[in-house]
Amino acid sequence: MRHLPGRREAVSSKIGIIDVFVRIASLALSVCALALPACAADYPDHAIKMIVPFAAGGGTDVLARIIAQNLNSKWGQPVVVENQPGASGGIGTRAVMKASPDGYTLLMASTGALMAVSSGAGSDGPFDVNKLLSPIAVAAAPPYLLVASPTLPVTSTADLIRYAKEKPEGLTFGSSGVGAASHLSGLLFASATGIKMLHIPYKGTGPAVTDLLGGRIDMMFAPGPVVQQFVQSGQLKALGVTDIQRSRFYPDVPTVSDSVPGYESVGWFGLLAPPNTPPEIVKAINEVIVAAMATPEFRDHLATLGAEPKPQTPEEFGRYINADVAKWSKLVKDSDVQLPGGK
Repeated sequence: MRHLPGRREAVSSKIGIIDVFVRIASLALSVCALALPACAADYPDHAIKMIVPFAAGGGTDVLARIIAQNLNSKWGQPVVVENQPGASGGIGTRAVMKASPDGYTLLMASTGALMAVSSGAGSDGPFDVNKLLSPIAVAAAPPYLLVASPTLPVTSTADLIRYAKEKPEGLTFGSSGVGAASHLSGLLFASATGIKMLHIPYKGTGPAVTDLLGGRIDMMFAPGPVVQQFVQSGQLKALGVTDIQRSRFYPDVPTVSDSVPGYESVGWFGLLAPPNTPPEIVKAINEVIVAAMATPEFRDHLATLGAEPKPQTPEEFGRYINADVAKWSKLVKDSDVQLPGGK
């Protein structure tokens, strides 16, 4: 006759099985707990690629190389800057969105680059950068200068507005591309003042400035360091700075908001990583950049861009991006503008 296990034996067997599972689970948790810090502690152990979604020589590219130098000095690993321009920053940005989230592919982005991908994000709710990328640190948020052709009979922002309202055809303004901060600044100005402005997009800031100097366009919102020499030589007129307070780099230039209450437009530059990059790695990179911001060398580099350090945590940077994209997306929709990659 077959022996059947008694009640005591069955309970004992079940307890034994449960005990084995508990031990395995505990071991797995221990391994995971040890693995994450070890991963962060070992990072980086080989070269890092930093993608710039714009052509070499622009503000985003210059800042990327400054950041790359600081990361290299801290970690002793090469940080290679790679330019992938196109689609107003959308091509390079999407390349990082699809990259492995291991901290070895980074993105030096800007207002325009995030706007280029936000319009095609495919979500019905508010834009959330954390679904597309992992914010690390904002490196700078410099204002722009409102500059006008010397042929325009104006000497201030108020003059410009009055002059534009007297011209039925309005004024022309150039930008570095559709959706770029220089374009959005012009849209905001037109919306806030009610003047008619025809947008002339260029493939970069340089060609736009060249046409402004030649009198082929009337005005533009340009990075200060790019046009400062022409303002000083009298080849261009600086009418206003786009921050809410005067810039220490251009102390004699009033703010645009002096004539257009509430006007503010700054173009941020910041570092991001692919989505789901481990928080430990994001934090490690953020700490290096924030520490660098306190050094005179880094501040001097930023000064060449007309910017000052703006240290933030990754979480603060993410909220900053979302608020910025929300502001500009509403303006773009209200202005019936189609961004690259939009629907």
